[in-house]
Amino acid sequence: MKGYVQVYTGNGKGKTTAAIGLAVRAAGAGLRVFIIQFMKNGLYSEINALKKFDNIFVEQYGAGQFVKGNLSDAERAKCRQGYKRLCSIIEAGQHDLVIAEEANVACLCGLLSEEDLLHMIDIKPEHIELVLTGRGAPAAVIDKADLVTEMREIKHYYQQGVAARVGIEK
Repeated sequence: MKGYVQVYTGNGKGKTTAAIGLAVRAAGAGLRVFIIQFMKNGLYSEINALKKFDNIFVEQYGAGQFVKGNLSDAERAKCRQGYKRLCSIIEAGQHDLVIAEEANVACLCGLLSEEDLLHMIDIKPEHIELVLTGRGAPAAVIDKADLVTEMREIKHYYQQGVAARVGIEK
């Protein structure tokens, strides 16, 4: 089966949810899935659920702090480590679906370059489905992708002060 490049971007809610949904669908079909989470470190509810699958593998490469403004050396180092790991996973070709969660945001924050994201696409073997998530996808990545979905926020309860809820947003 030919694999394509998908991008889930935009300011609206649902990018990670869509990617995790695709991972579960792929796992249900017996495909091998690798998810790398850039800029995240911790036990999110989806990680608990994904542990129940023996064909979904998740690794996190974040320093466990919210990135805003100045980037820490720890965050830079974790991101570079994750990028190298992801490239090796893609090149090995042993997974059918590879998800680079928050890769676009890592690029937007300066932790990854646009060239890094394009390189991931360039080295992708024909059979791998590659998904890049996160707001702010670079135009060159959008141009190179086969499928692009932009989540657009129309209304969100965060604006009424509702915090992220376990099992729904985290």
